[in-house]
Amino acid sequence: MRILSGIKPTGTLHLGNYFGMMRQCIDMQKKGETYLFIADYHALTQPSDPGVLKQNVFQVAVDFIACGLDTEKTVFFKQTDVPEVTELTWILSCLTPVSLLERCHSYKDKIAKNVTPNNGLFTYPVLMASDILIYKSNVVPVGKDQKQHLEVTRDIAQFFNNKYGDLLILPKEMIQEDLAIVTGLDGRKMSKSYDNTIEIFGDKKKIRKKFMKIVTDSTPVEESKNPDTCNVFALYKLFANDSEVETMRERYRAGGMGYGHAKQELFELCWEYFRPMRDKRAELLKNPGTVHEILNRGARVARNTARTTMDEVKHAAGLS
Repeated sequence: MRILSGIKPTGTLHLGNYFGMMRQCIDMQKKGETYLFIADYHALTQPSDPGVLKQNVFQVAVDFIACGLDTEKTVFFKQTDVPEVTELTWILSCLTPVSLLERCHSYKDKIAKNVTPNNGLFTYPVLMASDILIYKSNVVPVGKDQKQHLEVTRDIAQFFNNKYGDLLILPKEMIQEDLAIVTGLDGRKMSKSYDNTIEIFGDKKKIRKKFMKIVTDSTPVEESKNPDTCNVFALYKLFANDSEVETMRERYRAGGMGYGHAKQELFELCWEYFRPMRDKRAELLKNPGTVHEILNRGARVARNTARTTMDEVKHAAGLS
């Protein structure tokens, strides 16, 4: 079984990225042959400074390796190091109805937010399909809200297979029922677009300051508090074990504990949780060549797979 996932390098990685995606990618190494790519082509749908994009790609690579990605088990690479994916995108684009792309939630959401769409934003589901299909991926881990991405990919693959023969594998989604929806500073889902994130790595004082900004209600210190409606407690559960969670729950209900105390304990728990990862990250930053070599090694494996698929696709389409 071949499992594939990707992450877009849109900035500093935060707790939402780690618990919502990164940890699952690291865990899935145990379930089958794994391909993981940094989706730098996809990042271009929101134009940014070239130097910033380059730095973001490197930082994503460093952070993933620091957080436990085993690059001996996972083929880890940059999307742009496999140009064959853009060849397949063009071929699939010529088979994909415009109406299918118009129904995609991601495109409609951007339009609803008055974002002026470019062609890349409109057609990126075809590039996403190519990312999946070119490596003959069997399974793609997704959250429930991303299920449409796989449905579109299967539709596109079927369009190709109907015309040229059963060559492309129709991937299945791996729905992660327990996928963490990480609460941001304001109580909404943690997201860069909401400016409510807490970074995984960075200056200790600045990160602590972020924790102290988590929105809470105005319940006095001495009164009982409801842990199940508290943004601080929602984050605390991500780091604490079952016993610690129950103890904190009892302290909330008993009264006598202020939200400031809870925030400080949450920060300390988070800081300690990522300590070994910070140490590993510091070593990687001292040896950037190691990171680049890991990505280059992954790209060589990924490109060999992609070339095989493209030879078959071109032959089927009469382009060989």
